[in-house]
Amino acid sequence: MQFNHLKRRDFIRFVAGAVAWPCAARGQPPNKPVIGFLGSPSAAEWVPFTSAFLQGLQETGYLEGQNVAIEYRWANGEYERLPELAADLKLRQVNLILAAGSVAPALAAKAATATIPIVFVNGVDPVHFGLVSSLNRPGGNITGISFLTGDLGAKRLGLVHELLPNISVVGLLVKTDNPNAESALRDMREAARSLGLDLHSFKAQTAQEIDALFARLNTERPGALLVNADPFFTSQYSQFVQLAASHKLPTIYYAREFVAAGGLMSYGTNIRDAYRQAGVYAGKILKGAQAADLPVAQSTKFEFVINLNTAKALGLEVPPGLSARADEIIE
Repeated sequence: MQFNHLKRRDFIRFVAGAVAWPCAARGQPPNKPVIGFLGSPSAAEWVPFTSAFLQGLQETGYLEGQNVAIEYRWANGEYERLPELAADLKLRQVNLILAAGSVAPALAAKAATATIPIVFVNGVDPVHFGLVSSLNRPGGNITGISFLTGDLGAKRLGLVHELLPNISVVGLLVKTDNPNAESALRDMREAARSLGLDLHSFKAQTAQEIDALFARLNTERPGALLVNADPFFTSQYSQFVQLAASHKLPTIYYAREFVAAGGLMSYGTNIRDAYRQAGVYAGKILKGAQAADLPVAQSTKFEFVINLNTAKALGLEVPPGLSARADEIIE
């Protein structure tokens, strides 16, 4: 009887320990730094870029789950949640914050803390948005990778004009709450005027609004549509490709992921490589480097991708000069 009692008592102790152990594992051991990953998109759709970040970390000797822990916070496209998520990471006293996606997570992280190092990855001018004082000397607690996707709209417009020289109206889609939306519209209007094109702007915030937009475009019918860079749009690449195909609307994007899935064309930087570079920067900071001393790196890997199958389905003939300049042709 006493033996059974002891066995029962030992079993209860074992269960209690098993329950408590994961809780302790989620803490912050002094020998294992913790990175707060603050992302504006969703986790599922950002896997290729998250994996690239982990690759960069590994290049500096850090492997998730072994000698570094990562606390993920995803806004799922709801940018208004970012300040709260950034505040939570500050409260948890993470060793570093990786601000992923648009400029919005970086702005939220910077507003939340002036002491925790921040590494951003986005496609805007970080000086213009007040993230850093200069590219060479960021100052403060923040640095990162700028892959200039948001500044390449004029180049994309030129490629559309070269593919479709007879169109007179183009559409530009921006995400309503992206801090870069207004400056992108302003720059694109100037670029359109220089080419003699009329630019019509459109805004979408959710997947449902993207559906509604393409239905609306059936009536307004621009000659082509340009999609402005936004992490939420990246996460919806399958939706964009399917809608553009069903509505037979030539559409150009900012990342090859769209074209690999069946989109027409893209021009932009290699976003995966930018996230790999961010992982390297994060590893350097965890090893003692100061964010203020790490210049903002500008991604220099530009990609122009054309899907000839999609062009054929749209009844378009790609000029030889245009296809000759493509870095990748999908057939």
